[in-house]
Amino acid sequence: MKYFSESDIQSLNHIYKINLINSCSGYKSANLIGSISEYGKENVAVFSSITHIGSSPAMLGFFLRPKTVIRNTYENLKATGVYTINHIHKNIAADAHHTSAKYEADISEFDVTGLQSEYKPECIAPFVKGAPIQLAMEFVEEYPIKANNTILVIGKVTGLYVNEDLIEKDGFINLSKAEVAAINGLDGYAIPENNMRYGYQRPKVLMHDS
Repeated sequence: MKYFSESDIQSLNHIYKINLINSCSGYKSANLIGSISEYGKENVAVFSSITHIGSSPAMLGFFLRPKTVIRNTYENLKATGVYTINHIHKNIAADAHHTSAKYEADISEFDVTGLQSEYKPECIAPFVKGAPIQLAMEFVEEYPIKANNTILVIGKVTGLYVNEDLIEKDGFINLSKAEVAAINGLDGYAIPENNMRYGYQRPKVLMHDS
């Protein structure tokens, strides 16, 4: 097994280092965040850091890299207070990945990819048409991470759209049926083929000698 010390990691070639560290944490969610500027310009961008915060109320968080350059998603959601989260599936993975390219604020990623926007009555931000799971989100709060100048953005789920055939009897959403992607590192996409579910676990009853 190859070992990298902290000093080894710091001395690595930049591209090698970011690939290594971004992939060592394992598979991550693959999502597109849709937003719109206060002037009506659509934006959609790929994120691999969306995480569950809580179920009651339903809240999700995601991390933004340092604001050393313009972050259109962040600027838009702060201006409008809303955004959407859309699951990336197999058929749109290549177009979804292209949204990681740095375009100016006046260029919409919907115009330079095959992705299409769509709108729902209760949300002014665009959803990604055809995404099997779509969430309408409302900005709640943010936390600056001083250690590396990133930002944790917290949002509340105000609407959830799921293809009905993906929902099992107990409410579990079977992402495998929709060929939803996961991200390994910065640019590796995988499509999980099945699920192993073990149910809610309780402590075993241990027998003690009398």
